[in-house]
Amino acid sequence: MALDLLEAVLRRGRPLDDAIPGHPGFADLEVRDRAFARLLAATTLRRLGQIDAVIDAALERPLPGKAQGVRDILRLGAVQLLFLDTPPHAAVATAVDLAQARKHGPHKKLVNAVLRRLGRQGRALAEAQDAARLNTPDWLWEAWVKAYGEPTCRRIAEAHLSEAPLDITVKEDAAGWAKKLDARILPAGSLRRPPGGTVTDLPGFGEGAWWVQDAAAALPVNLLGGVSGRRVIDLCAAPGGKTAQLANRGAFVTAVDRSEKRLARLSENLGRLSLTAELIAADAATWRPSQLADMVLVDAPCSATGTIRRHPDVARLKKPDDMAKLTGVQDRLLTAALEMTAPGGTIVYCSCSLQPQEGPERIESLIGAGGVATREPVKPTEVGGMKELISAEGDLRTLPCHLPEQGAMDGFYAARLIKT
Repeated sequence: MALDLLEAVLRRGRPLDDAIPGHPGFADLEVRDRAFARLLAATTLRRLGQIDAVIDAALERPLPGKAQGVRDILRLGAVQLLFLDTPPHAAVATAVDLAQARKHGPHKKLVNAVLRRLGRQGRALAEAQDAARLNTPDWLWEAWVKAYGEPTCRRIAEAHLSEAPLDITVKEDAAGWAKKLDARILPAGSLRRPPGGTVTDLPGFGEGAWWVQDAAAALPVNLLGGVSGRRVIDLCAAPGGKTAQLANRGAFVTAVDRSEKRLARLSENLGRLSLTAELIAADAATWRPSQLADMVLVDAPCSATGTIRRHPDVARLKKPDDMAKLTGVQDRLLTAALEMTAPGGTIVYCSCSLQPQEGPERIESLIGAGGVATREPVKPTEVGGMKELISAEGDLRTLPCHLPEQGAMDGFYAARLIKT
C-alpha cells in the first residue's frame, strides 16, 4: 500500500490525501496498518532528499531510468532503516519480497545488498547530512532565502522535518476541553495535542464540540472582528474550518466553493457541529450575491507551501511554473471580493503559502492598480499577542518556525482591507 501511495504522488502527481481514499484496498486494512502505510509514504516524501542521497551513495552505479519502481522500493526500505526504527531484517526482507511481487525479480539481489549496507552504515550517513537543505527543492529554498533570509529559511526547512501536531478549534470552553483532550492551549486559543491516534475516537468529536484546524489557519477569521449578526461571505470555503468559526461566532455565512464534492464534506462537518451556513456551489470569481456583504473572507487557492509539515507531498508536487496560474486566480478572487462587499466593509485575503507572490505581492498589486480598498493593519491582540506574526506592512505572516517550543505552526498569510 505504501508503495502504491508513493507511486501515486511521484509518478502520477496525485496529492497523498487524495491517493489514500482513492486506493481500492486501503480501507480493508486494519487501522494500525493503515496508519503505518501512510507513515511510510509520508515520511519518505518528507525525507526524500536525504533518502535518495543515501541510496545513491550505496549504489555502485546509477539505476537506469526504467528502474524507478526499484528506487521506490529502496526508498521504502531506507526510510524504515534510517528514520522509523524498523528492525533491519524486517525492512530488508519486505523490500526484497516487494521487488519480487512487483516483477523486479532481476533486481532482488541489488535491493538486498543496498539495504543491508544501509542497515550497517545508513544512520551514520544520514546524521552527517544537511537534512534541511537536502529535503527542500531548490526552487523553494531559493525563494525562501530571498524572502526571509537564509537563517529563517533554514529554520522553516528544519520545521518541515517533524510531523505536525493535532490542532483543534473548540466551540466553547477551551479550558474544559483542554483538560478532557489532554491538550495545551496556544496563545490565540487553539488546543494542541501530539500527533497520532484516531481523531474520531477523541472525546467531544462525536458530539460536535470541536473540529481539527491548524492554529495558523484559525487566525484569519479573527481579523474580521465582531461578526455576530453580520452577513459574511466565505469564498473557496471547503472543507469549512473558517466557515465553522464564523457560524459559531453568530455570523450569517454564505459559503461558496466550486466543488460540489468538497461542499458535501463541508455540509457533513457543519452537521456534526450543529452549525448552519448557506452553501453555494459556484465559481467564486464569477458568482455574485443578491445583496452586498458586510464582510468577505477570501481563502485563496494557492501552492500550499505553508502546509508542508502536514502535507509533505506538496514539496514534490508544486513547481515554480504553478505560480503564474495561481496568482491570476488570486487576483480575480480579490476583485470579486471587492465587488461583493458593501462600502466600508471588510475583506480578509489569506493563503496557506510561504511564497510572497501569493501574499503581500497580491495586495500591493491590488492597491497599486487603484483597487478601491485600504489596508488595515493587524493588531497583536487579534493574534494572541504574538507580535512576531505581524509583518512590517501590518499583515499576518506565520511561518513554520514560529512557536518552536510548542510544536511550530503552518505558514499562513492574511491581509485586512477596508472597501473605500
